[in-house]
Amino acid sequence: MSLPFKRLIPVALFTMLGAGIVAALPGTPARAALPQGAAAPDFQTQAVLAGKPFGFHLADALKKGPVVLYFFPAAFTSGCTIEAHDFSDATEAFRASGATVIGLSHDPLDKLSRFSVTECRNKFAVGVASSKVISAYKVKLPLLSMSNRTSYVIAPDGKILMMYSAFSPQDHVAKALAAVQAWHRTHPAS
Repeated sequence: MSLPFKRLIPVALFTMLGAGIVAALPGTPARAALPQGAAAPDFQTQAVLAGKPFGFHLADALKKGPVVLYFFPAAFTSGCTIEAHDFSDATEAFRASGATVIGLSHDPLDKLSRFSVTECRNKFAVGVASSKVISAYKVKLPLLSMSNRTSYVIAPDGKILMMYSAFSPQDHVAKALAAVQAWHRTHPAS
């Protein structure tokens, strides 16, 4: 591809196409993600809720109940916007089962701040996924600094209850909510 032609392609479209092609390849990180029963790596990051920044620490969030940790490639792309709307619509159902939802992306905090207001609809937090966290959770897209689309449900003991990885945002919320509700049924006092 010649340099002048590259300049004509919007960066977001180029990134999405690259991520889609890479995600469809055999052996992509979707198959290498942390399995059910594995220990979830602890991390701290900067996050935003309703446009307001705060420090997020996984260990602290787990003291309150399960955590739905979902990785998404890039704020304001079509699939990530759909997924944010879906999580936003289900936030109360997650809370009713004692779960905290946080989305992580390699985007800068100022971009995530806007995304938290417009697409997450002020209902759940989104945070910065460092390269270290992306690697620890085995969700890195090859050749790119961003993560693939992978959702985890982490029990308060730090073990992964559910992992789902698919480039389409379609089933992430339903699978995560089912796992949280199943956990809640066996831990009603939690």
